[in-house]
Amino acid sequence: MTSATVQVPRHRLARWLDNFALRHGEPVLDLGEDELTLTSSDGAVAVIRIPYGPIRPTGDPVADVTAHLARDRRIGLLLVRRGGHAIGVVEGERLLASKVGHSYVQGRTKAGGWSQQRYARRRANQASQAADRATEDAVRVLVTEVPGPLEALVCGGDREQCERVLADRRLAAVAELWRPRAVLPVGEPRLRTLTEVAEVATGVRVFLNDEALAR
Repeated sequence: MTSATVQVPRHRLARWLDNFALRHGEPVLDLGEDELTLTSSDGAVAVIRIPYGPIRPTGDPVADVTAHLARDRRIGLLLVRRGGHAIGVVEGERLLASKVGHSYVQGRTKAGGWSQQRYARRRANQASQAADRATEDAVRVLVTEVPGPLEALVCGGDREQCERVLADRRLAAVAELWRPRAVLPVGEPRLRTLTEVAEVATGVRVFLNDEALAR
């Protein structure tokens, strides 16, 4: 069914729904535990995946979804790439705590023989040290200094690096909150990147079919 996926910030969802109805006609709404499906008479279909469910329907799907998204949740953010990390806690889109770190990790070399092995060992050591620093900052921000219990964890960057950090036993409870185990693509982990990811983490993904893209 899916032809495209768009990300909609939570505060823009009501307007997005209005625009969908204007383009395709008033849709039939079907609300499940974690998604809202819109089907219009012209064949346009949009499936809105709703995080942090389940939702308990009351009879007004739009009101149920917007009320569910309006709640400010405390979410941990773990963004790790080779040589850099940004870790934070947000409530809604407001950043409550954060730590950003950068480490030098040597690039690959085309040299052969002993030189190549020496560079590979050095690079592996640098990557290991970078991961250790990211882990310590994650424990500090997400466990030790976290201002209250987390409801979810959102990861971004490099999956292998994120999993390596979360393998630390001190982060076991935090790792359990990483559901689904998706990894967002992010640029260089910086403070502004945390703010950008916070908007994604509190918004919704919308899956559109071809007819929904036609107008």
